[in-house]
Amino acid sequence: MNKITAALLAQFEAIVGSVNIFTDKEHIEKYGQDETENLIYLPEVIVTPNTPEQISALLKICNEHLIPVTPRGAGTGLTGGALPHLGGLVISMEKFNRILEIDERNLQVTTEPGVITEVLQNEVKEKGLFYPPDPASKGSCFIGGNISENSGGPKAVKYGVVKDYVLNLEVVLPNGEIIWTGSNVLKNATGYNITQLIVGSEGTLGIVTKIVLRLIPHPKFDLLMLAPFNSLEKASEAVSAIFRAGITPSAMELMEIESIKLASAMCESTAISITDNLAAHLIIEVDGNNLEVLMSEMESIASVLSNFEVGELYFADDAQQKNELWKIRRKANEASVLAGYTIEEDTVVPRAELPKLIKGVKSLGVKHGFKVVCYGHAGDGNLHIRINHPTIKKSFESEEMKSILTALFQIVKGLGGTISGEHGIGLIQKSYMPVMFDNVTLELMKGIKKTFDPNYILNPGKIFDVN
Repeated sequence: MNKITAALLAQFEAIVGSVNIFTDKEHIEKYGQDETENLIYLPEVIVTPNTPEQISALLKICNEHLIPVTPRGAGTGLTGGALPHLGGLVISMEKFNRILEIDERNLQVTTEPGVITEVLQNEVKEKGLFYPPDPASKGSCFIGGNISENSGGPKAVKYGVVKDYVLNLEVVLPNGEIIWTGSNVLKNATGYNITQLIVGSEGTLGIVTKIVLRLIPHPKFDLLMLAPFNSLEKASEAVSAIFRAGITPSAMELMEIESIKLASAMCESTAISITDNLAAHLIIEVDGNNLEVLMSEMESIASVLSNFEVGELYFADDAQQKNELWKIRRKANEASVLAGYTIEEDTVVPRAELPKLIKGVKSLGVKHGFKVVCYGHAGDGNLHIRINHPTIKKSFESEEMKSILTALFQIVKGLGGTISGEHGIGLIQKSYMPVMFDNVTLELMKGIKKTFDPNYILNPGKIFDVN
């Protein structure tokens, strides 16, 4: 990889204009970090283009001169996917912030990647439409970042993740070519599925500049239940039982007591009553268009929960109470970090195996002398594990923590799971890819990267190293 010279900087300026280029200390430091473990890697230059043609021209220059390029969304990532650890150029997508068309006839929306996820959801909701993927950072994250990470969120248990809504993408390839990956149709068996290859590729194969998403009608009603347990194991056992009873909630979130305390304190909320011996809560939501059916489903869920030593169930009466409970859940991550739980893992296992995963991670904590708190999307087996180690505050490049996390991921794999459900691999998880994949599979992935990016300029060193 090469450095950006004054001559190259002048070419960048000719493409995007001087007002869209930044080399000052404040911008360099801001764009050198995201939400990953307080890591910071300084880029040389930041640009904020606003057309695919500008990105194309920038990539052509960088590809010719072997300049590393890091695409960046809102900077809310947790695995270092947007960190420019090799310096070079950061291309920020913040000015690609327009919703281009809401097609009510075909239930589709065409958007640029710099639109905030919640903004897009609210815009389509005004038309009676629904875009379900809702990561915890939906109020600040970009839809393009969600594409890069194949994000999920609480609604994934019923409605699926980002990949289930992406129909077509406009992508600028590392050599500057601009392509559309598919068609704006619900079925497509025409050649390889490049659209789904781009989804979840973490900005290593191309830069997405337009997105076509399918939508569904917005459900008219939702009901929310809070279920307390004195046993974390019983709470996790109840999750699978609800599905086996033939009920599919629109959300089912697990919060261990420590995460509830931390998030409630941050929100200054007393919405969740915290009593002695309380170990965990399940937040359970159902939604649909028939209120009587939903009430019946809630009664059935309550009946299932009674077999797992559940405490007194709490039903949110109105939108304000529901929002208060969801606010607490969405603050779990931020509150845990501030309390010293600085290392997060994004494990996912078949939902029936959650009790074994929780037991395994708790045993590792006892063995290695660290505290751990768990919360996450229990309905689809996606558990966020937060670690508070007395001396290790970053997992990246810590040999001791690498040994601990390798043991954790071996437990996960043994349960039929994987090491990331929605946060991606990025920079800090790539050393664990061999836990999940054999050399044949890894080399196949590297071959895909080489086909798209033979000079390895685009987000290099993410997901895996390419020799």
